[in-house]
Amino acid sequence: MNSAYLRPMLISDYQAVFSLWLATEGMELIEDDNEAGIALYLQRNPCTCLVAEFQGEVVGSLLCGHDGRRAILRHLAIRNDFRGQGIARQLVETCMDALTAEGIRRCNLFVLDNNPTGAAFWAYLGWLKLPDNYQTLQRMV
Repeated sequence: MNSAYLRPMLISDYQAVFSLWLATEGMELIEDDNEAGIALYLQRNPCTCLVAEFQGEVVGSLLCGHDGRRAILRHLAIRNDFRGQGIARQLVETCMDALTAEGIRRCNLFVLDNNPTGAAFWAYLGWLKLPDNYQTLQRMV
């Protein structure tokens, strides 16, 4: 079992994290996942965006931001050869502790329909699917 070190994500981690995202099945990336977009996200959320590192290599990542009352988790990814070691759970728990410290009590996430592995993971951690029947809407500004 490999022991990963968790720390806040820095913009200097971007290339390694982006490569991890590209290699992660079920991950959907958008235009705002470019380096400039992530730099802005990290600036606004310095304590809730994390990486897991092993021997100087990024092996996991989690982004999380909030609006002052509700948070949203994004882009949880663990390198395939490090899965099953509890790293994802550690990232989530560390992030949730950081949110609690900031006074945030509610957190949401999105799991794509074509990602049953992700859905199973979140259910295993006790996250519940909301019974709401609505569509996600978006408007570009």
